[in-house]
Amino acid sequence: MSEAFLRKYAGDRFEVFSAGLDPKGINPYTYRVMQEKGLSLDGEWSKSVKEYLGNEFFHYVITVCANAEENCPRVFLGMGKHDHWNFEDPAAFSGEDQETLSKFREVRDQIEIKIKSWIDDPDRY
Repeated sequence: MSEAFLRKYAGDRFEVFSAGLDPKGINPYTYRVMQEKGLSLDGEWSKSVKEYLGNEFFHYVITVCANAEENCPRVFLGMGKHDHWNFEDPAAFSGEDQETLSKFREVRDQIEIKIKSWIDDPDRY
């Protein structure tokens, strides 16, 4: 979700990458809630941070859940500027279909708000 929003709002200013520690594919609820915002995830896939180790330098590294912050390879966290945005992992939520969809929407909206404020922050540069 973060990658899609950053591409939408600042893709002309950033080359955007996202990766996880244990990629399992894009959650079907993620597809649904992002489509509600008019963002297609077609052609996207979940990537591992291992794909980038030694291959990329990042000016910004942003972790978006506690697990990533605790377990992300320190080489990434030592690059450029590092931020941690502690969002709840909606995939870890357990509930009925509508409850789970609601949780994904809640986290999606929090991510969108955070991305908008982050790209508009003059102190970030």
